[in-house]
Amino acid sequence: MSNLTEFGQSILQQQPFSRFLGAELEKLEAGSAVVTLAVKESFLQQHGYVHGGVVSYLADNALTFAGGSTFGDALTVEFKINYVKPAKAQRLRAVASVSAGGRRLATCRCDVIAENDGETPYVCAVAQGTIMALKREDA
Repeated sequence: MSNLTEFGQSILQQQPFSRFLGAELEKLEAGSAVVTLAVKESFLQQHGYVHGGVVSYLADNALTFAGGSTFGDALTVEFKINYVKPAKAQRLRAVASVSAGGRRLATCRCDVIAENDGETPYVCAVAQGTIMALKREDA
């Protein structure tokens, strides 16, 4: 495990909402991040699919970790998500990467992948966002 991944995991543990959901930072490298989430029954909507808010949370956090990996502490400025297939999954995996970046902003993309044991994983959502470097005076 890289030092950057370990550092990122410590940041994730400082997020009460992420701890509540049970999110895990699987990998953090310069320009990319993978965040996973075991799906609980409480995450489902009335049709048995993972609620869009849960999918959106995962994409947002992965985008921010990917962008932040290039310049440090970061916040999401904006993001857009397309739900491309309903998520009926045991686990969700958000794989994010920096598409373009500078000193203060990074444009990132993310695929959210639905995974079930013994089945082929599939992309359930695609997101893109702008991530901003956070300076002390921004907080």
